[in-house]
Amino acid sequence: MGALSKRKKNKRKELKRKELKRKKRHARHAPDNNNLNATGAFIMFFTRKRIYAALGATLIIAGAGGYTAWRGHGDAAMNQAQAAAHSPTATEVDVASVVSKTITDWQSYSGRMEAVDHVDIRPLVPGTIVAVHFKDGQLVKKGDPLFTIDPRPYEAEVDRAQAQVAAAQARNGYTSTDAARAERLLADNAIAKRDYDEKQNAAREAVANLKAAQAAVETAKINLAYTHIVAPVSGRVSRAELTVGNIVSTGANAPLLTTLVSVSPIYASFDVDEQTYLRYLGRDAGSRVPVSLGLANEDGYSREGVVDSVDNRLDTTSGTIRVRARFNNPDGSLVPGLYARVKVGGGTPHPAVLVDDAAVGTDQDKKYVMVVDKDNRVQYREVTLGQTHEGLRVISKGLEPGERIVVNGLQRVRPNDVVKAKNVAMDNSGNVPAVKTASAQ
Repeated sequence: MGALSKRKKNKRKELKRKELKRKKRHARHAPDNNNLNATGAFIMFFTRKRIYAALGATLIIAGAGGYTAWRGHGDAAMNQAQAAAHSPTATEVDVASVVSKTITDWQSYSGRMEAVDHVDIRPLVPGTIVAVHFKDGQLVKKGDPLFTIDPRPYEAEVDRAQAQVAAAQARNGYTSTDAARAERLLADNAIAKRDYDEKQNAAREAVANLKAAQAAVETAKINLAYTHIVAPVSGRVSRAELTVGNIVSTGANAPLLTTLVSVSPIYASFDVDEQTYLRYLGRDAGSRVPVSLGLANEDGYSREGVVDSVDNRLDTTSGTIRVRARFNNPDGSLVPGLYARVKVGGGTPHPAVLVDDAAVGTDQDKKYVMVVDKDNRVQYREVTLGQTHEGLRVISKGLEPGERIVVNGLQRVRPNDVVKAKNVAMDNSGNVPAVKTASAQ
C-alpha cells in the first residue's frame, strides 16, 4: 500500500509540472497590452506626418507649375535647344540625280583581231637565195619584191626551151611543104597512097612538137619568174626566216620564208550567244549591224564597224556562233592577234535610267540603291540591273527619272536615316549646282 501511495504522489507532481510549463509557454506567445498600446500610438503619429508631407509636396508642385506657366515660351525654346543638342548628327553623303537618256541596247563580247589576208611566203622553185628586198616589219605594196632566188639556171632553161621551139618550127615547115608536094603528086597519080599518108602524118607530128616546145618555153619562163618572189597583197611583212645564201626546196617540205598580212581593213572575230544572234544577226543578210571596238588599254569603244560575216552553223557544245566584224585600220595600229572588246547593237532606241555602279549595293541576291527624298531622308529601293552604257549602269526597274540616290557613303546610312546631302555629278566628274532641299535637323 505504501508503494502505491508513493506512485500516485509522483504522478500528481508530474501533472502539476506539465501544467506549469504549458502556462509559461502560453504566457510567452500572448500579446502584451502595454506594447500594443505603444505601437498603436507610434503608427498614428507616423501616418499623421505622411499626410502633412503629402500636402506640402502638393503645394510645392502647384507653385512650380504656376512659375513654369509664367515663364512661358522661354523655357520651351530652351528645352527644344537642349533636345536638338542631344539629337544625333546627320551623316554627310554624296548624292546625285539619276541620268535619264535615250540609249540603244548593246551586247559586249571578247574576241581577237584577224587579218583579212594572211599569206605564208614559200619558194615555188628550188635554188639559192641571193637577195632579200625588205626590212623586218616593213609595209609593202602588192608586187613589191621580197626575195630573189638565183635565176641563172632558169634563164638557161628558158634559152634551151626556146631553141627547141626553133627546131620544132623548122621541122614543122619542112613537113608542111613535103605534105603539100605529096598532095599534088597524088592528084597526078604519081605517088603511092602509103607514101602520101606518111608525109601527112609527119606534118601533123611536127605541128604537135612545135606546140610542146612552145609550152616548155612558157614553163621555163614561169619558173624563172618564180625566182623573183613578190608580195601577193599589200600589207605588213614579217621577218625573213631565211636570208641570203640559204638553199631552199619546194614541195611539202618547202621552208617558210616570211609571212604577210593585210593592214586595212581588219577583222575582229568573236563568238556570240544564241539570243544575240536571233535578236540582232539573224535578220536580212543585207542589213548592216553596227559594232564598236575597244582595245585592252581603253575604257570605252573607240572604233566603229559593221558585221562582215556570220558562220553557217551554231556550235552546239558552247551554244555560240562565230561572227566577224570589219573595221577600217588606216594607221595600222590594229594588228592580228590583239585582244578586242566588241559590242553588238542594233536594237530600237529607248529611254533609260542610268547610275554609277558605286551607288548599287548588294543584299544577298538582291541589288538596291538608297533613294534620298526631298526631306533628305534615305529610303531603301530594290532595283533590277541592265547592261553598262558609256560607263554607267542601266537600271531596268526600280528608279524613276529625276530621283536622287546616294553615290558615296552607302555603308554609313540606314533606311529612314536623315542625311546631309552633298550634290555631285553621277559620273563623279565634279560637283553639280546645288538644289534646294529641306535641311537635316
